[in-house]
Amino acid sequence: MEIILKEDIIGLGYKNDIVNVKSGYGRNYLIPQGKGVIASPSAKKVLAENLKQQAHKLAAQKAAAEERGNAINGVALTIAAKVSTTGQLYGSVNTATVADELKKLGHDIDRKIITMRDIKKVGEYVALVHFHKEVTVEIPVKVIAEGQPEVEVAPVVEAEAPVVEEEAPVVEAEEAPAAE
Repeated sequence: MEIILKEDIIGLGYKNDIVNVKSGYGRNYLIPQGKGVIASPSAKKVLAENLKQQAHKLAAQKAAAEERGNAINGVALTIAAKVSTTGQLYGSVNTATVADELKKLGHDIDRKIITMRDIKKVGEYVALVHFHKEVTVEIPVKVIAEGQPEVEVAPVVEAEAPVVEEEAPVVEAEEAPAAE
């Protein structure tokens, strides 16, 4: 089923895009919520006429989006979180956390235009901020442990693993001659 979107929906499309969706999604969610209309031939003609009339306005929106994107282009976030000894976070770092950290730096960005997977381990990740359908900014997000104990834990875990693997074949080799 073809739908003309009335607003931006991350993962599906942007305002005034014509997208194909399953019938149930269109009829039960998009149309009743006012997020889209059925893309009939007459609706497509109206859309084309509206886009012609709004070309200048759309260019201004894109310029504003590029300006906001340039404002946060060099920003990198470091988020301290509570971590277990294995590097797992207690909870997770998500788009709301990233939006809060950006707000602390003076950039008021809605969490709904940020996309990323929920972070559940210490490490470096990337969050995407979608200002406009043609303007997307990548923000590096580094999650560290509160008090930095994770830096010491990771090498210890890596060093212990090869020692265990080397000892296991030696034990098996010793048992084989003893059994004969």
